[in-house]
Amino acid sequence: MKKLMGFVLLMGLLVSVASFENKPVAPFHSIEGTWELVSFYNYDGQNIIDTVPATDGYRQVKMYYNGKIMWSRYVPKDKQARFGYGSYRITDDRLIETIEYGDNEMMVALDTMRIFTFELHLEDDAFSQISMDEEGNRTFSENYKRLD
Repeated sequence: MKKLMGFVLLMGLLVSVASFENKPVAPFHSIEGTWELVSFYNYDGQNIIDTVPATDGYRQVKMYYNGKIMWSRYVPKDKQARFGYGSYRITDDRLIETIEYGDNEMMVALDTMRIFTFELHLEDDAFSQISMDEEGNRTFSENYKRLD
């Protein structure tokens, strides 16, 4: 009985101490939702050297839900629509998209590359997916704002 009471007392003490050591939890940003492209950045390998806003009429939207991605793009000067569908996953600093099918041009591109890995900067209402060269240098990014 003494052992049981000692154990209960020890557990109560540990719970009390743990409650005093509450550390603030970093906010979790989710990529789930609908996003619209607003601009591009060009990099010198590490730093942004140029910002290019999306042109009038150009529209690119990405939707991320339950591990799936769908994107569409309309380019008014070409009167061309593009789309793709697949799956995605994120890590602390990476966005990995695996495209399964899309428009004709996307299907041709998928013959050589299906998995796209980007450096990810994610906030509540904005994210940037940064493309890198084979040496890991930043080349350009697509910058999105949340629509929903």
